[in-house]
Amino acid sequence: MSESDVTREGLRGERPGREALTGAKAGRRRHRRGRGEQPMVPEAEFSSYYGKPVLNRPTWKPLDIAGYLYLGGLAGASSLLAAGAGVTGRPALARPAKLGAAGAISLSLVALVHDLGRPARFLNMLRVFKPTSPMSVGSWVLSGYAPLALGAAAADLTGRARRVGSLATAGAAVLGPAVATYTAVLLSDTAVPSWHEGYRELPYVFAGSGATAAAGLALAATPPGQAGPARRMAALGAALELGTFQAMKHRMGLSAETFEQGKPHRLLRAAEALTAGGAALAVLSGRLRDRRLALAAGAALLSGSAALRFGVFHAGVASAEDPKYTVVPQRERLAARDR
Repeated sequence: MSESDVTREGLRGERPGREALTGAKAGRRRHRRGRGEQPMVPEAEFSSYYGKPVLNRPTWKPLDIAGYLYLGGLAGASSLLAAGAGVTGRPALARPAKLGAAGAISLSLVALVHDLGRPARFLNMLRVFKPTSPMSVGSWVLSGYAPLALGAAAADLTGRARRVGSLATAGAAVLGPAVATYTAVLLSDTAVPSWHEGYRELPYVFAGSGATAAAGLALAATPPGQAGPARRMAALGAALELGTFQAMKHRMGLSAETFEQGKPHRLLRAAEALTAGGAALAVLSGRLRDRRLALAAGAALLSGSAALRFGVFHAGVASAEDPKYTVVPQRERLAARDR
């Protein structure tokens, strides 16, 4: 073995033939050789200099940013639903969808600006357009989408400029999917483990969550006879959200632990129950033409979508606070690369 190999292995803490087992495995190995022996190597602890975390904890305000994630999904999917309702001749469905999109995007921008501290900081993000930055792209998408959603709602309420309103509805529907999902790309672009490791599936999870929220709002505000597209959106959105979230957790490995612990776990379990239950009630309300079931389905779907966004937000914060979720995956990637 050359001197450079020895130095490299020393830096990694490796000794050929002298690997030390820790924890339960060490106890089992020593138990075979002697009943009275106890493991001498404690479980690994992950810390950094001066007891500070490896990553800085996200400073975003939970109510502002998790609310921003939720409202953006609701707005974008509502615009898509409004356009579909207009094409199929369902004005009683189109109006609440347009109003929901306008109201949700307005509140979403309020939450974002409140977290930023002052409106000028949002305007500063529009000084340049950087295609490689999810924040820059998202800011421009929001700036284009918000006037369209507001214009579509205003035209529908006033009955004036119907042609302009139709064009605004179509434009909002085109940008709606980006508004509903770009926040997932934004979270995945950070170094926060439970957000970053879910980069493949998280946009689909947010798309499904936005669809269930929009369907829930429409079901609560639309007569059952015209709510068919909302019921179908609820069922498809719930399947997409729940299926891709489970697949994401399975693929993420260790980083998915924060989804199964503490407050995030409680929120996400509630989200699963509310979303699945709301979708089932939505389908049943269509068969029975029961207005009360539709209202219950709408409330469940709206609540489930909100619980998912808040659960994902808090899970990411928890993963940033524990160095284990940063250090262990890095070691595993290095080991895989060496092999």
